[in-house]
Amino acid sequence: LPSPTPWSLTQPVTPDLLVSPSSQDGELGSECPEDRGNWTGRLDFLLSCIGYCVGLGNVWRFPYRAYTNGGGAFLVPYFIMLAICGIPIFFMELSLGQFSSLGPLAVWKISPLFKGVGMGTILIVSLVAIYYNMIIAYVLFYLFASLTSDLPWQHCGNWWNTELCLDHRVIRAGNSSLPVNISNTVSPSEEYWSRYVLHIQGSSGIGDPGRIRWNLCLCLLLSWTIVYLCILKGVKSSGKVVYFTATFPYLILVMLLIRGVTLEGAWKGIQFYLTPQFDHLLSSKVWIEAALQIFYSLGVGFGGLLTFASYNTFHQNIYRDTFIVTLGNAITSILAGFAIFSVLGYMSQELGVPVNQVAKAGPGLAFVVYPQAMTMLPLSPFWSFLFFFMLLTLGLDSQVRTEPTEPGVHSRQPEGSGDPLLLQFAFMETIVTAVTDEFPYYLRPKKASFSALICISLFLMGLILTTEGGMYWLVLLDDYSAGFGLMVVVITTCLVVTRVYGMKRFCRDIHMMLGFKPGPYFRACWMVLSPATMMALLVYNIVKYQPSEYGNYQFPTWAEALGILMGVLSCLMIPMGMVVAVLQEEGTLWERVQQASRPAMGWGPALEENRSGAYVASLAGSQSPKPLMVHMRKYGGITSYENTAIEVDREMEEEDEEESM
Repeated sequence: LPSPTPWSLTQPVTPDLLVSPSSQDGELGSECPEDRGNWTGRLDFLLSCIGYCVGLGNVWRFPYRAYTNGGGAFLVPYFIMLAICGIPIFFMELSLGQFSSLGPLAVWKISPLFKGVGMGTILIVSLVAIYYNMIIAYVLFYLFASLTSDLPWQHCGNWWNTELCLDHRVIRAGNSSLPVNISNTVSPSEEYWSRYVLHIQGSSGIGDPGRIRWNLCLCLLLSWTIVYLCILKGVKSSGKVVYFTATFPYLILVMLLIRGVTLEGAWKGIQFYLTPQFDHLLSSKVWIEAALQIFYSLGVGFGGLLTFASYNTFHQNIYRDTFIVTLGNAITSILAGFAIFSVLGYMSQELGVPVNQVAKAGPGLAFVVYPQAMTMLPLSPFWSFLFFFMLLTLGLDSQVRTEPTEPGVHSRQPEGSGDPLLLQFAFMETIVTAVTDEFPYYLRPKKASFSALICISLFLMGLILTTEGGMYWLVLLDDYSAGFGLMVVVITTCLVVTRVYGMKRFCRDIHMMLGFKPGPYFRACWMVLSPATMMALLVYNIVKYQPSEYGNYQFPTWAEALGILMGVLSCLMIPMGMVVAVLQEEGTLWERVQQASRPAMGWGPALEENRSGAYVASLAGSQSPKPLMVHMRKYGGITSYENTAIEVDREMEEEDEEESM
């Protein structure tokens, strides 16, 4: 044998049992799985969640919903529903993602029998991403239109205007002693939106889409290009983008708020917004509206929160982050109401009409009312550009539910969360992560190409939305793609985690990550309050079902059937997944169901050094019987998290002894 070299005499030899499979060349791996990608900093995750949740729904829906449901009194059911339904489900999604480091499809290793829930989530997200990017295209269209010295929707007399067009401000200025009757007239901003941007007069209905509006088509292409470039390198690139897209909207919102409250008549709008009407609290509709606002504004069920958390380190304090994001979302909604209604109060005074005649929700506020208000301000193009740039950064971040734009337009589901750019980042990252986690060896090395393929496919599917009748298709997608199907997905997730996987086991997993177990508040909500509330919402939506409509246009029966099929299809993924999971097992039918409902062998923390108790040696290729030894070698001693691992192991051993006795 050759004589040992001085290097081999001085370097300790590490036994194989002490080397983690995540190590490379004998060195211990980092806290994060390198092949999957991780946030480059703790703020990346927090800002991504804030951008995902805080967005268009806060600006164009919450204020309207507040004043129509009791004004300031609406805050009582709003915060109660936030505590019962919003915060617990938000924390559950983050916990599932961070504990497993898996996307919304692969995370169902927790109970393979219900993998169809993940499939339903991906279908919902794909449908929403198609029409959501069209909303971003509208925002881009208005953003470019604001780059002028005279806003194109400021006056009548353009080729797209009709004889019903009336510049109410001009009439009011000409004879200020007479009130303006706006009931039989149309504002220039409304005709600009419907007759120029949409050119909806070129379509007779959803079955007659008409020609493609190439200016909208180019805006849609640009929006998909921006989204692709931002997710090109996964969370390492989108994590840096959110430093701008999640914070800049707050700067603009503060500017609009300061400008709004200094306008004449601003207090009139704010008073209309916040005057409490406590008699509304006796109506069940107000409580349902509050729960719906919470459910959609936080973006639970879309897989975005779970995907973001899956890129965290194992011991990230998501308990703290949950309260920061959810309470920040609520406070932002309230502040946005002041910014919006202060301007509407000024607009009301300028036109000499009540506030309720100018207040709208959804795109009716974003693309008709607020642009009209901007024309009444000095430097109107500047304020218009700021407003639509805020909507752009709000939209790319997150997830939104839209509402139709014309008076009397019906939309059953409210729009919800966040920043349009970050929302769209979240949608795309959810889809890409879910599929690549299923086929990591094939798709992770080609993630950029796979992301491009997804973006191109969804862009082509969305081309029908750029036609003259595209708004009809957008309303249909909005009404059905993420309605009762999304609620079924969230309810099923909550029941599977607490009943099938087990509340005690889930709390123990959180104990492994955070060093403490969830308290009675979270356990009570997960077991009873949250699923009961969501079931009530689901029943309410079914009982109050109304056919879709856009203005005076009634959708044909075949369109309604197509919409219902979209919603039902995401629900059907659950029993379809069950059939596949049962067929893959052996034994009698009941034995197959039992085996498929148990966690898969690979379920647990992604890194071996984070595994303890039942998760030891369950990772593919695992060598170490005690990951604690890896921790001790890495950190030079036992840390608080290793103490937690010891406690968890002891609890599991005691439970095993009790079961054997």
